[in-house]
Amino acid sequence: MVVVIDYDAGNIKSVEKALNSLGEEVLITRDKDTILNAKRVILPGVGAFGDAMEKLRTYDLVNVIRECVKRGTPFLGICLGLQLLFEGSEESPHVEGLGILKGRILRIPVSDGRKVPHIGWNSLEFPKEGRLFHGISEGAYVYFVHSYYLQAMEEDIVTAVTDYGVRIHASIEKDNVFACQFHPEKSSDVGMRILKNFLGISQ
Repeated sequence: MVVVIDYDAGNIKSVEKALNSLGEEVLITRDKDTILNAKRVILPGVGAFGDAMEKLRTYDLVNVIRECVKRGTPFLGICLGLQLLFEGSEESPHVEGLGILKGRILRIPVSDGRKVPHIGWNSLEFPKEGRLFHGISEGAYVYFVHSYYLQAMEEDIVTAVTDYGVRIHASIEKDNVFACQFHPEKSSDVGMRILKNFLGISQ
């Protein structure tokens, strides 16, 4: 069973549906003990960084997430869930993120007729081998919806990048923590393989 953290940040049902299609049972919850005892945990999310952090604090989930990661539970952040794992975002300059990983979330620059938010399919490059991308060829396309992007401080945790006028750190892996800026649950067969790979990771 996979636990999906519910903090009113949207995108949960599409993640649940994708996991169900892989034959996985899903429990959507914000219960502390359930999250801490889970075999795998996913933090999805769409919306604003500051609002999301406020909801995590309101539901007393900040320390729960940190403890979950500390225990070594395989943990996957998706889209806003990736951004929240880091220290802060230009979207909400005075709001601290979870600070589990080092890096900043920056706004995608508007130039050369490039539209922001970035909505659509982009190909991935793999600067290093990541467990989420086992069996996936470099150049595979995945689906993005975002206005802000990750600039990780530790380059060695970056497992996938894409280009949208700037070099976007599209996926990271550090120990038991994984995250994708794109939406695997909306990325067709490639996304399903990514989720399946996550389900195969043991503590």
